[in-house]
Amino acid sequence: MAVVQNQGLEIFFEDAGAGRPIVLGHSFLCSGTMWREQVAALGTRFRVINPDLRGHGRSGHVTRPFSLYDALSDVIAVLDQLSIERATWCGLSIGGMVALRAALTRPERVAGLILLDTDAGPETGLRKLKYRAMGAGARVVGLRPFLPSIARLMFGTTTRRQNPTLVGEWMRQTASLHVPSALRCLDALMHRDSLLGRLDQIAVPALVLVGEEDRSLPPTLSRRIHDRLRHSTLDLIPAAGHLSALEQPAPVTEAILGFLAAHAK
Repeated sequence: MAVVQNQGLEIFFEDAGAGRPIVLGHSFLCSGTMWREQVAALGTRFRVINPDLRGHGRSGHVTRPFSLYDALSDVIAVLDQLSIERATWCGLSIGGMVALRAALTRPERVAGLILLDTDAGPETGLRKLKYRAMGAGARVVGLRPFLPSIARLMFGTTTRRQNPTLVGEWMRQTASLHVPSALRCLDALMHRDSLLGRLDQIAVPALVLVGEEDRSLPPTLSRRIHDRLRHSTLDLIPAAGHLSALEQPAPVTEAILGFLAAHAK
């Protein structure tokens, strides 16, 4: 098992393939296994670094507050351990938020951005209220009672109708998450700063992808990112919700490979 120590936590990661490096960042309430289809395809041509977010997957549990910038430092620690100076950062949801912060605060480490189903703005007041209520309940009874409603935010209508096996697999994995860690991560999401006024400072090429059926962070938020990035393209993924890389792996992988080929250095 490959791990690195950062801020007193063990951060698990996988290192596969060879070539130009690409680092993956998964969604909240997932793990690096979310990228299984992409890793298999990317690993034939690129070096794929796939860490688990603190408190998720095989990384260490979180007991103290942290910010998205702390999560960014976890990824930098992984890259440092592997002596990788610069990589393309590919992230979905919270993974995309971390990637954007890397491009703004550690631009020398970022060769390009692939941003899936994410947001550059702050959390809305209404969603904070909903998340706080869910968090209070989860502290008492765990995540399991909330999973059906969360699944409706994470998966599109098409996936829930046509691929209930995938939804069920995600629910089983999520039910086993360490609840205090998940709630610390939820706090980090709720208290994220806005990057909207700074996106024009990002000079690297970017690909913005979003599921057409994403209810959690809908396409309008991805269009807002695309409009503010100087060198970006925007693609919508049909029949996909928030977890587009899981729901429609083939078109997502094709888009990622196309971007990497177009910006080969």
